[in-house]
Amino acid sequence: MQSNEIDCSTACVDGCVLGEQCPNLEYKAQASDFIEGTSLDDMLAIAEAAARKKITEPPKWVFPEDGISKDS
Repeated sequence: MQSNEIDCSTACVDGCVLGEQCPNLEYKAQASDFIEGTSLDDMLAIAEAAARKKITEPPKWVFPEDGISKDS
């Protein structure tokens, strides 16, 4: 099976089905390094800051006729 023939978000729910041919191995290593090198308190602070940013940013409207995001 080719890496461009599957949707990893659905096919790899229980683990990678491509093994060493996975195009996302680089990201797996980065995620592992982040998890090992970051305390849980720091991860929670990062998540809280991201949630606060998401809540405070203005809404973005998408108009069907042009498909372009517009800030209100």
